[in-house]
Amino acid sequence: MKIILLIPIYNDRESLKKLIENINYEVKDLNSEISVIAINDASSQQIIDTYQDLENFLSFEIINMKENRGHARCIATGLKYIFEKKEFDFVIPMDGDGEDRPEEIKKFIEIAKQNGNKSIVGERTKRSESLFFKFCYQFHKFLTLVFTGHSIKFGNFTCLSKLTIKKMLNEKATWNSFSGSLKKIEKDLISIPSIRGKRYFGPSKMSFFNLLKHSLSIISVFRKTVLIRSALFIIFYILLIKSYASVITSIPLILLLIMIYSISALALRENIDELNNSLTNIHDIDNIK
Repeated sequence: MKIILLIPIYNDRESLKKLIENINYEVKDLNSEISVIAINDASSQQIIDTYQDLENFLSFEIINMKENRGHARCIATGLKYIFEKKEFDFVIPMDGDGEDRPEEIKKFIEIAKQNGNKSIVGERTKRSESLFFKFCYQFHKFLTLVFTGHSIKFGNFTCLSKLTIKKMLNEKATWNSFSGSLKKIEKDLISIPSIRGKRYFGPSKMSFFNLLKHSLSIISVFRKTVLIRSALFIIFYILLIKSYASVITSIPLILLLIMIYSISALALRENIDELNNSLTNIHDIDNIK
């Protein structure tokens, strides 16, 4: 079985180096061909380092982008590059900072070997952030379920079959939200438990604002459902408060309208033409192994 690990990276050379060393150790006994492709999202720092532990990899490439496009678009570009240029059975996208734990790769591959073309997601069972962030994350999942009807408990750390990747590359939402697009195009995903690890170096880059944007980007993928549910809520809420209308009771309606506006704006980021032409943003490729 040919497995490609896809790792987006931005200004985090030390973490990437440690991650590569840890992955090399974890995959040493697997009866699979393991390759690594890191997508350097136009980092301002030098990404290439001295990698001494690569003996368990078939190959290791760093793709350097011309312009910074963001995490989701890095993964989308990587999927397109792999689908068009590489021989593979599954692709495992994972963060480059250690929060997606290398020791869980084995489980992905074991399940993949047993289930043919089905894709697998790592469903978060435990996180390592602050209590406030955990609360915000739980609220994000609740908000997504209420307005879309979908429970999305996974991020980028997945194991995608070739068939799933083909579907994602034909879906414009992939250019805006990885997990939202995957949930939209695949109804039969296998879930395995996954623990969110700690960053190797420095604080987490997932701020409250980034989490809010991430949440609304996922919701925007299902905007038709959101609009229908929002309209029903507005009608019901107006009937409920018509005898008690005030500035305070109108706050939920104002917040809902702001959310609808935000997801409508984020939905404009979906672009199948930019996804199809994403490989033109590649500056060069460093073949480390």
